[in-house]
Amino acid sequence: MFKTNVGGLDRFLRIAAGIVLLALFFLYPEASWRYLALIGIVPLLTGIFGTCPLYSMIGLSTCPVKQP
Repeated sequence: MFKTNVGGLDRFLRIAAGIVLLALFFLYPEASWRYLALIGIVPLLTGIFGTCPLYSMIGLSTCPVKQP
């Protein structure tokens, strides 16, 4: 469906950042900034699926595989 445009290191960093942000959401239930940590869903999903809509819009790819 979507072309893979996120490379290996980029995917790892996105997944790690997403997990850290979501962990903050659950570790600090009383914090006023808690819901901002839900933004971690975005890098987590883009890392898991290997595609980034923003990269597609600007024509960027960190994937080492040549795109047709």
